[in-house]
Amino acid sequence: MQVKEGIKNEETVLEQEHTEYLEVYGAREHNLKNIDVRFKRDQLVVITGISGSGKSSLAFDTIYAEGQRRYMESFSAYARSFLGDMERPDVDKINGLSPVISIEQKTTSKNPRSTVGTVTEVYDFMRLLFARAGIAYSYVTGEKMEKQTEEQILHHVMSHFDGQKISILAPVVKGRKGHYRELFVQVAKMGFTKVRIDGEIEDLVPKMQVDRYKTHDIEIVVDRLLVGEKDQVRINGSIKAALQQGKGIAMVIDQNGKDHHFSKHLMDAKSGLAYDDPAPNMFSFNSPYGACHECNGLGLIETIEEINIIPDASLSISQGGFAPLGDYRDIWIFKKVDAILKQHNYKLTTPIKSIKREVLDILLYGSDEPVAVSSKKYPGTDWNTAFEGIVNFLEKQKESGTEKIQKWIKDFTSSTTCPSCEGARLKKESLHFKIDEKNISELASLNIEELGQWFEGLESRLNERQNIIAAEILKEIRKRLGFLLDVGLSYLELNRPLRTLSGGEAQRIRLATQIGTQLVGVLYILDEPSIGLHQRDNVKLIKALKDLRDLGNTVIVVEHDKDMMLDADYIIDIGPGAGRHGGQIVAQGNPEEFVKFPTTTAGYLKGDIKIEVPKERRAGNEKAIVLSGATGHNLKNVTLTLPLGKMIAVTGVSGSGKSSLIHETFVPILNRKFYRSKKEPLPYESIEGIEHVDKIIEVDQSPIGRTPRSNPATYTGVFSDIRTLYTQLPEAKIRGYKPGRFSFNVKGGRCENCEGAGMKLVEMDFLPDVHVPCETCKGKRYNRETLEVRFKGKSIADVLDMTVEQAVEFFDHQPKIVRKIKTLSDVGLGYLTLGQHATTLSGGEAQRVKLATELSKRDTGQTFYVLDEPTTGLHFQDIKLLLDVLNILVEKGNTVMIIEHNLDVIKVADHIVDLGPEGGVGGGTIVAEGTPEEVVTLNNCYTSKFLAIELEQS
Repeated sequence: MQVKEGIKNEETVLEQEHTEYLEVYGAREHNLKNIDVRFKRDQLVVITGISGSGKSSLAFDTIYAEGQRRYMESFSAYARSFLGDMERPDVDKINGLSPVISIEQKTTSKNPRSTVGTVTEVYDFMRLLFARAGIAYSYVTGEKMEKQTEEQILHHVMSHFDGQKISILAPVVKGRKGHYRELFVQVAKMGFTKVRIDGEIEDLVPKMQVDRYKTHDIEIVVDRLLVGEKDQVRINGSIKAALQQGKGIAMVIDQNGKDHHFSKHLMDAKSGLAYDDPAPNMFSFNSPYGACHECNGLGLIETIEEINIIPDASLSISQGGFAPLGDYRDIWIFKKVDAILKQHNYKLTTPIKSIKREVLDILLYGSDEPVAVSSKKYPGTDWNTAFEGIVNFLEKQKESGTEKIQKWIKDFTSSTTCPSCEGARLKKESLHFKIDEKNISELASLNIEELGQWFEGLESRLNERQNIIAAEILKEIRKRLGFLLDVGLSYLELNRPLRTLSGGEAQRIRLATQIGTQLVGVLYILDEPSIGLHQRDNVKLIKALKDLRDLGNTVIVVEHDKDMMLDADYIIDIGPGAGRHGGQIVAQGNPEEFVKFPTTTAGYLKGDIKIEVPKERRAGNEKAIVLSGATGHNLKNVTLTLPLGKMIAVTGVSGSGKSSLIHETFVPILNRKFYRSKKEPLPYESIEGIEHVDKIIEVDQSPIGRTPRSNPATYTGVFSDIRTLYTQLPEAKIRGYKPGRFSFNVKGGRCENCEGAGMKLVEMDFLPDVHVPCETCKGKRYNRETLEVRFKGKSIADVLDMTVEQAVEFFDHQPKIVRKIKTLSDVGLGYLTLGQHATTLSGGEAQRVKLATELSKRDTGQTFYVLDEPTTGLHFQDIKLLLDVLNILVEKGNTVMIIEHNLDVIKVADHIVDLGPEGGVGGGTIVAEGTPEEVVTLNNCYTSKFLAIELEQS
């Protein structure tokens, strides 16, 4: 018995330990080298390490993938055949795995209809609130609208028209065109004898119709009688009949001929305007019942702009001054334009700016006057036809043209605010339902903080009925707004499109939603949630993650942020290098234990290794670009001075106006100047000093390609040089191979069985689809003949499988090729393979590939580089590498502007521009500018406080 009890107790201890820890054994996904990990559940765990070391492989491709797969396996085979299954990650065993939720950055929707309000469900609750507790007002008179029952209508008629001769009418047509022959036949069949057409009562006669091209109001005359007690039953019946025929609306004409409107729905008694009964979808811009009919709920319409048709008025029409027409050709349209110009004493060679406005209007918008053009087919014959105008022709083709033509017309269109709804997205009726004098669109345009304040104490501003209805809805709205404030998103508006958010912002919105679910026992995995977050707001984020943990959940964060690591319960450091040099656990433990390890990460955490502050700041070239009077979004008449030849850091709390000032005002101005970009900058007064730079290069984090066929080699252009090298080899010359032979995207040299993909997709019904190497080329992408051409014993397929580091050594005597590959290595991407699919690169990696591509080009020393948070996904060591590269650019005389929150970057900048002081309406001004040493002396911004601490530690 004692032996049995001992075994049983040991089993209980093992079981408790089993559920208390999350254990991963033998993880080999991607570059992971058969690693084992074990840490306590219900903790905040940070996985860190240099870029490409294998952090995401462990967190997402192993732990998350296995959690998702096990969840899918709980469904039936039939259900799995619809859902698709997940691949089993390459791992021996995972114990203690909870249901898992991944909050990644790549989940941002590109749909213009997805907004902060819709994704957080706050807007959905507001729609319900307005549908059930909103008060309707007429958009014609502004009067409050009422609805009445049949009994109330009867009582009103009996009391107000007693002793009067009245007519009871049923409106059937309001403000519509048509001849209505069938309607009159139908009305006559129902036994009615009279109708009122546009205010005139007429007898129904056979074959009756009205002018089909005019707008009409038509009412059926249901009854005409003298109001009195004895006729109450008849009046009641007539009112019911009128309401039935008028779909809930009836009219009474009194003895003075004045109209009185009644409705079972919401109605304005003065104008007769009626609304449908409100429902939540009436306030949705994604529903045809609520969306503005002109812009279909987008708030913007695409219009053909004259500036796009005539980009340069100094050119003549024959020189291509009308962009859609191009240069002169012997075709009908040019003959027509020539004939119109001759009528007004102009020629095709006349500069457009010299042509009178009224003549230009004829060319652009057409004229009814016929214009004679000689026929080429029938000499001596003239074609006399009206000219419809270039803009009208393009408008017509925009609606009905082929897909190719519509794509071409997009070059001449610009997005403008919808004139009907003025950007509110909703139809007029929806915008005239109000609560406390605010419509739903006005509330959606407030930022989260302002919205929270408006909802505060709303009950005191509502009537008793509204309070009863709104009680539960308000609870839900306040709860969700509270979670958004907790993760530092107070500056966002509900109507902000999701596609305009950074990866970090979108991730924090999802985090706020997850906190709101109040789930327990869940494993959350987050990918760098601190991206785009100022140090001030980082504190709020860490608190939100700890709250999630304290509910009883395990939170794993893939992160490089110093504060996040020091606040974690457990840190796992993967390395020591990137790619094939990584994939091992080099240190793990709680922060106190972790900093004792001799690793790079631990060295940065305890301050033994630092990114050094330069001994003196660059003086620049004494030239500057000055942007004056920027007022877009929340910017308050900002004047931005950018000294050239320096590294400039643009900082400020989230929502302070950095993107509005740089990405939406400054960059579009320069893009229009250098590249004739169509994007309209936000409002500004003037800009000076552009002549001191010769081009602008924006390096963002958008993918370098959307298909697996894109890769670093093709994006940087080095693959073209490699293919050219292979065509110059003796074997290729003998066979007559051209560069296309070595492309996996075109027929000729590629394997036709897999069409150059190297993989074949095998559909497995209710098991996950499997990618297997192509049986013909064995994953090489090329056919046998192409692979027989070798350079230094390596085929073109072997080159694509090389890492950047290996390729630098391999092509050491090919300066043109090695220059491009070396820049990839310089920005810390030595671990990537040249042929790695673009879809597998992170945002930070994609940005550095772009940066490397720009670095490999010959610069002029007058280039302006703009980088948006280039430290995303970068370890301290990678940031050091990146700064070395950027410093090289600045040393050559170029200007580098970095929008950044990372203090390691800010402290090494030559010039800082800090926006604030708060986010949203509380921001939009420059609160500090100058060298880091000058900025820390100021006490009016948050950046100076955190920067002062950082400079002290350095």
